[in-house]
Amino acid sequence: MIRVILPTYLQRLANVGREVQLEVDGDITFLKLLDVIEDKYPMLKGTIRDHVTKVRRDYLRFFACGQDLSHLSPDQLLPIEVLEGKEPFRIVGAMSGG
Repeated sequence: MIRVILPTYLQRLANVGREVQLEVDGDITFLKLLDVIEDKYPMLKGTIRDHVTKVRRDYLRFFACGQDLSHLSPDQLLPIEVLEGKEPFRIVGAMSGG
């Protein structure tokens, strides 16, 4: 069971709470996890990543195990702590400005 923490605006769009739990089998990459999220919550398609290129949207960041994972390859496996459900995978709305 993979735990995913969503930012407030995605929670509202998907009509879910702060944390969703996803059943995913095998070795899970970022790409696979995002596919599962979009399959389970189709209203989130295009909000986390581009429809066509599958590239992460600007102003969204991915964190797990105290590390920013936003710039890792989409084919990178998720940390073992996330796969085991010990740590959540966090999608965080980034801010800009000064």
